[in-house]
Amino acid sequence: MAACTTDLARTAACRNGPAAGHLKLVSIFTIFITSMVGMSLPVILARWFQGKSLYDKAIVVIKCFAAGVILATSLVHVMPDAFAALSDCQLASRHPWKDFPFAGLVTLIGAIMALLVDVAASSHVEHTHYVSVEKEEGESEMRMEMGGGGEVERVEELMRLKQRLVSQVLEIGIIFHSVIIGVTMGMSQNVCTIRPLVAALAFHQIFEGMGLGGCVAQAGFSFGTMAYMCFMFSVTTPVGIILGMILFSVTGYDDSSVNALIMEGLLGSISSGILIYMALVDLIAVDFFHNKLMNSNMSLKKVSFLALTMGSAAMSVLALWA
Repeated sequence: MAACTTDLARTAACRNGPAAGHLKLVSIFTIFITSMVGMSLPVILARWFQGKSLYDKAIVVIKCFAAGVILATSLVHVMPDAFAALSDCQLASRHPWKDFPFAGLVTLIGAIMALLVDVAASSHVEHTHYVSVEKEEGESEMRMEMGGGGEVERVEELMRLKQRLVSQVLEIGIIFHSVIIGVTMGMSQNVCTIRPLVAALAFHQIFEGMGLGGCVAQAGFSFGTMAYMCFMFSVTTPVGIILGMILFSVTGYDDSSVNALIMEGLLGSISSGILIYMALVDLIAVDFFHNKLMNSNMSLKKVSFLALTMGSAAMSVLALWA
């Protein structure tokens, strides 16, 4: 309890409403711009490479860098913050929080939820696609004439639909995480916490945006859909900050209260579970074990592994500041 008292005293000394409000306004515009740049960059690069011989290889490398960023986001940023919130000294002596590791349990639930959504949506996509294909093909003689080429096209189309599903579920998980960050920052009046967060979150959004943008680029969405997804990612954290500021001004809600810590911990744990599942199962495993281009090209596999490592390292280093 002595350490808890010291932390509360330090927090009280750093509380400055007007200065915190100014920093939040700066962060809204800064984070929006960096988020837009981060997600747009891999999409623009992918469209620039499209039609060139290096297109498929560039997409694979970008996606592996993205997977590293997302995996590090979940394990180095989101999960530790969730565990810290639910093990805070204000909760450590209370039931049931001191009796069970709820952060780990909710992270597990988040991963299982992602699996459930993935399986259900994939089954629906495959069933719908095969039904439509059968209707279009018509007679069995026509299907025989198409031969193996038709089967290859169906598999490729299923892979594209699967990648689109992965990108959409991944964006949901990242947006969930971004809203938590924004609302928490918006409610905070602690200048000592907000000041380093402004710069750190800007870089955080660049790398996280590159991660999501790499997946979106490979999914082959239309320009309008990609623009919409980019905009949604870019505005989520700023909107979260504005929402947090409104909540604080209306309710005077203390971001360091017990209820705020519980909410932050539980929502962060769910987000962490979703991102871990998506990074390992739908991104890393798919490319390194089921991608024919990578498996037939050892040099590409080495470069992809290096990109995965660089993405993980870049995002992990940011944990020094945010």
